[in-house]
Amino acid sequence: MSIDKKFYKNNLSSLIEKNNLICFLIVILIFSLDRISKIKIINHQLDNSRLYINDFINFDLVWNTGVGFGFFSSNSNLIYNSITAIIGIVIIFVIYLLIKSIFIDKISFSLVLGGALGNFYDRLMYYAVPDFIDIHYKNFHWFTFNMADIFITVGIIMLLRKELFSKNEKN
Repeated sequence: MSIDKKFYKNNLSSLIEKNNLICFLIVILIFSLDRISKIKIINHQLDNSRLYINDFINFDLVWNTGVGFGFFSSNSNLIYNSITAIIGIVIIFVIYLLIKSIFIDKISFSLVLGGALGNFYDRLMYYAVPDFIDIHYKNFHWFTFNMADIFITVGIIMLLRKELFSKNEKN
């Protein structure tokens, strides 16, 4: 192997390791922010009721046994465990995609993975996900969500935006 090829291979390997470390830190940061926010709201609502922020947002703890926005909520252990298993498989697939993707996509997958791991942890520990961010206008309330949901949504939007714009550039 020539010196140029060896130099390129070593630098590329170093860059991949650096990018993966950055992504790992993003996942840990998001997971930690999610855990801290959920612990704070759970502890607050053990002693108090909803936390009024302003006329458009409250923090009000709701335990979600379903998936995003409470879809597929059920009291059935079979359904809950099946959904949890599917989520676990999706998380493994996101890890695979994160490892195999280019750096900008790695960032998006890191956001999704950090949030997904936060909610998955809650499903395993609490048998439900604590959602608490209640956005509303008068009597209209959006679905209650949490910090993990925000990061998952931002990561998916980043991936979709990149995909849509890259297709427009090709056409």
